[in-house]
Amino acid sequence: MSVRLLAVIVAGFLIGALGGAALLVLSQGGQGPAVQTSGKALIGGPFTLVGRDGKPVTDQAFRGKYMLVFFGFTHCPDICPAELQVMAAALDELGPKANEIIPIFITLDPERDTPMVVSDYVTNFSPRFVGLTGSSEQIAAAAKAYRVVYSKFQQDNSSSDYSIDHSAFVYLMGKDGEYITHFAYGTPLSQMTETLRRYL
Repeated sequence: MSVRLLAVIVAGFLIGALGGAALLVLSQGGQGPAVQTSGKALIGGPFTLVGRDGKPVTDQAFRGKYMLVFFGFTHCPDICPAELQVMAAALDELGPKANEIIPIFITLDPERDTPMVVSDYVTNFSPRFVGLTGSSEQIAAAAKAYRVVYSKFQQDNSSSDYSIDHSAFVYLMGKDGEYITHFAYGTPLSQMTETLRRYL
């Protein structure tokens, strides 16, 4: 894992930690009424993206199924393909129960990842996958909802080649679209499979 990527992931954790700490201070500070919290994780939410046929796809299209969501990009050399392979293998391990889960790959690189490019890419890992892209604004809104931190990195400004550093979590969302749990990059296949089985 690169130093840049590690920094991005740590930044994501710090944002969450600082937010949690702020809520704790407000709720225990003794000044004014305590802040009431529901304990609901602020991960996930509505999105409008673009599917293989170029038509809009919203989060509502997946209601009634679990969503296994991962953000990445098709030019990713290592982390994305490795994580997609683990996701695909975990679903294979679940057998018929996997039909209750829709694995979704959302690109963070709409400049290069057209609907067809994304769809062709994910089907290399499993025909179960749904690949989604969209405008830069749509991608940014979806990433913000899932607390995904990402940034474009271009070593040589004169070159058209670039990479994207991003946090690498796989999110399990419920049939109602609500957050259930997540898997950090490097989670063993057996652990992901057993966790998914527990929630099905």
